[in-house]
Amino acid sequence: MALLEGNSFSVAGPYDGVLGSCCLSTEDAMTPPPSEVPYGTLDLMVLKTLEGLGPLHGYAIARRIEQIAQGALALNQGTIYPALLRLEQKGWISGTWGVSENNRRARYYAITKAGKKQLAQEADTWAQTVAMMERLLRGES
Repeated sequence: MALLEGNSFSVAGPYDGVLGSCCLSTEDAMTPPPSEVPYGTLDLMVLKTLEGLGPLHGYAIARRIEQIAQGALALNQGTIYPALLRLEQKGWISGTWGVSENNRRARYYAITKAGKKQLAQEADTWAQTVAMMERLLRGES
């Protein structure tokens, strides 16, 4: 018998204490918890967001990605800001200081020419990966 506790579960009954608690989602064991970003996808999501919406500050980028993900992702400052720094160091985005809609100082990020080129490459790679996975899941050869 499984007892639900937030986003984790624990096992009670004859195996009580053997498995303990786990971080699996209560919805599906294959679905990552909402707080985790699938490895290798955050850069692509940030670049695509900036390409589509133009310059944004970090908080707005994170909220837009969460909105598009419809609750499947939760980005915090410890996730988004290191990614923005990494992308800026690679030259794929540029940052400038400005004033937010709340009248606070904020760093606004924009995609660069090199970032657009990287976005196109990563989008192609992901499209190929998705197509391959669809063929595998359908059982095609």
